[in-house]
Order: sequence, then C-alpha cells, then structure tokens
Amino acid sequence: MMPFPYQITAVEGRARAGVLKTARGEIRTPAFMPVGTAATVKALTVDQVAATGADIILGNTYHLMLRPGPERMERLGGLHQFMGWDKPILTDSGGFQVMSLAGISKVKEEAVTFSSHIDGSKHVLTPERSIEIQADRIGADISMQLDQCVAYPAERDAARKAMELSIRWGARSKARFGAREAQALFGIQQGSTFEDLRRQSSEQLQEIGFDGYAIGGLAVGEGHQAMCEVLDYAPEFLPADRPRYLMGVGKPVDLVEAVWRGVDMFDCVLPTRAGRHGQAWTWDGPLNLKNARFAEDQDPLDETSRCPASSGYSKAYLHHLIRADEILGKVLLSWHNIAFYQALTAAMRAAISEGRFERFRRDFHARHTSNG
Repeated sequence: MMPFPYQITAVEGRARAGVLKTARGEIRTPAFMPVGTAATVKALTVDQVAATGADIILGNTYHLMLRPGPERMERLGGLHQFMGWDKPILTDSGGFQVMSLAGISKVKEEAVTFSSHIDGSKHVLTPERSIEIQADRIGADISMQLDQCVAYPAERDAARKAMELSIRWGARSKARFGAREAQALFGIQQGSTFEDLRRQSSEQLQEIGFDGYAIGGLAVGEGHQAMCEVLDYAPEFLPADRPRYLMGVGKPVDLVEAVWRGVDMFDCVLPTRAGRHGQAWTWDGPLNLKNARFAEDQDPLDETSRCPASSGYSKAYLHHLIRADEILGKVLLSWHNIAFYQALTAAMRAAISEGRFERFRRDFHARHTSNG
C-alpha cells in the first residue's frame, strides 16, 4: 500500500496529468517544484511562492546538513515549521553533490565523505544517514534515496558502476526508511545515456519497491537534444502508476519535451538564479532586462498574469532596478519566473486534460523559440 495515492486523471500520448495526494495536500502534475536550497526559495517569502500556485518545494539535504544542521532542525520542529511552509516538501539526498563537489568528496561502498565548502569540516553521508536526515530530522514528505550521479560524458564502465552502487544504496535507503504512512521514498534511475543500463536500473529499483521514481543523471551538461534522446525511453522503464520525477530540469522547453515523453515532476534552480541575474522567462522566450532596449518599455512582463511581479511593473522599471543592482529587481524577477513556471505547468495540465497537448507543444515551440 503506497502512502501517497497517485491518480492519473488524463493521458494524451505519453503525457499524463494527475494528482499525487499527500498528508499535507495535493500535488497536481505535471508539477514544478521551486528549489529552497537552504530553507528558502531565494529572494521570496513562502507566501509569495504559494501564491504562484506551487504545490510543493524542494529542500537540499547537503546544504541543510551543514547549516543549520539536522539535529538543530529537528529541535526547531522540522523544515516545515522552521521556514513556515505548510505544503509538501521533497528533499534531495545529497547525492548530486557527489558529482558537483567532486574535488572535495570521496565515494566508497559504505558512504560518501564530503569536505564542507563552507569551513572544510568533514562529513560522512551513508544511505542510512541521508534517510535519517531527510525523513526524521528535516521531516520531508518525500525523501530521495542516496545515489551516485556521474558527469557527462560518462564512460560506460563508470556509468555502470555508479548505477550498480546506486541500486545497492537504494536498497539500504529503503531498509532504513521502512514503511511509513505519511512519508514517501523515491528511488532514482541511473545509467547516464546508456539505454540498457537505465533499463537494468529501473528493473532493480522496482524489485526493491519505491513510492515513486526519479530519472537522475541528466541536466549534467549533456544538452537538450541528448536529454530528449534519453527521455525517449527512460520514463517508459518506470511504473506507469507511480509519479516520475526528472531531477534538476530545467528550461521551459525542457519541461514541455519531458512532459511529452511521460515525466510528471521537475525541480530546478534556474527560475530564481536567472531572476537574480536579470533574466525573465516569458511565453515569448527569455528576456534579458539588462538590455538597453527595455529602458523605456512601459509594458509589463505579462499583463495577463495574476502575479504582481509579472503584471504590476513595467519592463523599464525592472530594467532600472537590475541596472542599479537594487535588491527589489532580483526579488521581482525571481517571483515572476517562479510564477511563469507554475503557469506553464498549469497550462500543460489543462492541455493534457482537454486532449490538445500536441497542439500546445507545437504552438509553444513556435512562440517561445521565436526570440531565441
């Protein structure tokens, strides 16, 4: 019996719309999870994030274990109470840092050893400790197994070894997690760009048995086309009746193409990171508000949006804020970008439900890519 029932409400081709029902509320899929790396979606309040339509956010286990620390977080009531977010939270396992912080980490069968990027202190992360931090200390609604992610391009042998280690770590993660009524655990498919390895990974994950399944090892430099080639087969290896989560993705076009191929959930730092650097994502593509052409543009980013940042300020004003390096500019563009991503997933849910997602995808490409 899965702790979180997943109801698929509509299907068009391989695209699915559905609802994942959790103890803290429903997650409508396709879903985009804003990233709250260190107990905050950067530059935004939880009320702002919720107002964009986000049903769930992501917390980063690696960063939270360094500060404020898992035991302190538990004493403070867990991440939900700590940051004032009462909807679901998914936490990553810390495994991505195995790759991204490769210069200060060491992977062995038992654990991954990190040197903190903050103060150089040593930390040991086993599959069991990762689950303890996520589920027991942070109090995540959805925890992820500890896995090993390899960089792109990957040699086949390296991809195979990382995939097999991830399977063994997945079994240890599941054993530590056990059976819970109000929390879920997702397994992570690995295998880089090798179809047979991803098939093997999926089969062995299903033998262990997880509440949902993620597609890991993408968004690591392979590019949009290579990612799509993997997604042509990878989602289909996973159970059709459980949510499929593509980790660390991505640009709006990545989301549309992944949903077309059967993916349900996403997370990415791009909306807020882009916002802090003056970039706004829109239906007509990305806009660089630093550009002089916006200096006297009195139109808002999206006059039809319910988000105040999107409809309530002119591009000229946003241009001024960004050029003047005002904090408000970073806040408004981050807010707008999160709202745009939520509007995009809402539009995809509606298109799938109404049987017009193929047309939506075609029209999106025509409009969104016309400005580069």
